[in-house]
Amino acid sequence: MFDQKLKLKKRKKRQIRTRTKIQGSSERPRVSLRCSHRNLFVQLIDDFNNRTLLSLSTLDQEIKSKAKSRGNIEGAKLLGDILSKRAKEKAITKVVFDKSHYLYHGKVKAFADSARQGGLEF
Repeated sequence: MFDQKLKLKKRKKRQIRTRTKIQGSSERPRVSLRCSHRNLFVQLIDDFNNRTLLSLSTLDQEIKSKAKSRGNIEGAKLLGDILSKRAKEKAITKVVFDKSHYLYHGKVKAFADSARQGGLEF
């Protein structure tokens, strides 16, 4: 019980620390990532105008057809590639990465690396 409370407390602390430093704009939107056990969700957000510029998840048909399991590192890499392609279509090349409370490891790192390789600049 105590370990679970401590874990949640540390997670919330990381999330607050990350979000206080990051602001997205229309020229450089914030890339917000959320992970569940089965899927990954990502948004490009303009915080000044309170608008979501682009939203994408591993539930998208393009990713569903390519990946067997979408909540793992393979799905994160596909999501990063497709996000970078769709962001280029909207003329977005520079972004700010918001990893929220997640550690920069595993799925989060794979997503970020594939988005960088696709042409997004963090």
